[in-house]
Amino acid sequence: MSASLTEEAISEAIFALALNTFGTRRHWHRRVVRSGPNTRLPFNALPPDRMVESDDIVSIDLGPVFGEWEADIGRTYVLGKDAAKLKLCSDLELLFLTCREHYLACPDITGAEFYAHVVGACAARGWGFGGAHAGHLVGRFPIATSERNAARNRIRPDNHVPMSAPNIDGSPRTWILEIHLLDPTGAFGGFFEDLLIA
Repeated sequence: MSASLTEEAISEAIFALALNTFGTRRHWHRRVVRSGPNTRLPFNALPPDRMVESDDIVSIDLGPVFGEWEADIGRTYVLGKDAAKLKLCSDLELLFLTCREHYLACPDITGAEFYAHVVGACAARGWGFGGAHAGHLVGRFPIATSERNAARNRIRPDNHVPMSAPNIDGSPRTWILEIHLLDPTGAFGGFFEDLLIA
């Protein structure tokens, strides 16, 4: 990834790479490429396209469909050597790993309890948390919108169901953990997401 490209140009390049390398044509959510101050924005925001700069931070959120299954992955990259951006980028993966360890050690934790843990872990390292939730289910494509948005299927304060509980049909649930950090100065943020598996 380099500067002098727009967020949209990077998104289009990712789409072409996914198609040419993996044959991926379907994405269950829009590709999100954010840079600089746009990295603070929630998923639903639609900021104007922005040119990536030489000392920028860039977050990518992808939702490809492989066969019949949804995937969801988010990463953040730093161009240049800005110490605060590099620390945030490093802390994203560290926080993902430590929060995943907590989840695996507490199989009956509820979505609300885990959300509180994630937000607290981010605050303990000096970051704000930018998400209304800290993750969701993924599974066979497509998941009905009503199911995707149901509290029991999100890591958020109103989910009082154990995350280990099965789906309504009795099948196991597969979770994605999302970490969206906000720099306390308000200048930038970063995003990391992946499967909550051992």
